[in-house]
Amino acid sequence: MTSTNFTIFHPGVFVLLGIPGLEVYHIWLSIPLCLMYITAVLGNSMLIAVIITERNLHEPMYFFLSMLGITDILLSTTTVPKALAIFWHHAHDITFDACVTQVFFVHTMFVESAILLAMAFDRFVAICAPLRYTTVLTWPVVGRIAVAIVTRSFCIIFPVIFLLKRLPFCQTNIIPHSYCEHIGVARLACADITVNIWYGFSVPIVMVILDVILISVSYSLILRAVFRLPSQDARHKALSTCGSHLCVILMFYVPSFFTLLTHRFGHNIPRHVHILLANLYVVVPPMLNPIVYGVKTKQIRESVIHWFFDIKTWFCASSLG
Repeated sequence: MTSTNFTIFHPGVFVLLGIPGLEVYHIWLSIPLCLMYITAVLGNSMLIAVIITERNLHEPMYFFLSMLGITDILLSTTTVPKALAIFWHHAHDITFDACVTQVFFVHTMFVESAILLAMAFDRFVAICAPLRYTTVLTWPVVGRIAVAIVTRSFCIIFPVIFLLKRLPFCQTNIIPHSYCEHIGVARLACADITVNIWYGFSVPIVMVILDVILISVSYSLILRAVFRLPSQDARHKALSTCGSHLCVILMFYVPSFFTLLTHRFGHNIPRHVHILLANLYVVVPPMLNPIVYGVKTKQIRESVIHWFFDIKTWFCASSLG
């Protein structure tokens, strides 16, 4: 392991310890983490492939869902493989640039939050103004929404990178974590990090709360419109189309708020609990999202079956040929 460094301005490498206090359990912890990561990558990749190849899924809602899948893959792939390398091969070193890259992609929570807001708007238009759906959510409009999502998220995340790069690191280069995150890295600096702390806490809270308020307003209007429908079958169909989205919203925001609040105020919570929660946060929602949509969305479920049938037919034809 790299020795502690007290003299460098920007360290050539940081040293990630993994989960301090649970080193003897690293191998055992790596097994469920690896399985969840594989499930997340395969599930989201399959979901994206099905959405691309099945023409009946070429709709705004599924376009936003494919964006969510790409974001989930980026989030888990940026963090989990390095954690597994630490657990399996004691590969603790990470370069400064790679560490900053991890910090950048860990903050893709802003992208996911914006995508969930766009999906809520999609459901609002589809249920509250179904006759205007194709005129409101045209592909040019959807494209502009996607650009706005990426632009907003980049403008929020980029200052975090700037705030880290301006800091002088002349203390220890050891990070007691399995991946790099903003405040954990900033605390190693030998300078005032008040701006980092307040930006790292207040901006996520403000932006996420704003998105939650807008999503809540959308679903309040959706539910009011649904319960005004005269037919029980129509109400059931409308609610079923929103059920998977609501599940994904809860799976994202509940651990997000819990992680943010415990990181800021949970000083009595043991450090290894914080790190375990942080590792689960970057892999559990990405793992569950495609499963929830696959189980609860009829169009995706049928498209997956049709996709596998086409693959099986192609393999059979190839083997016979």
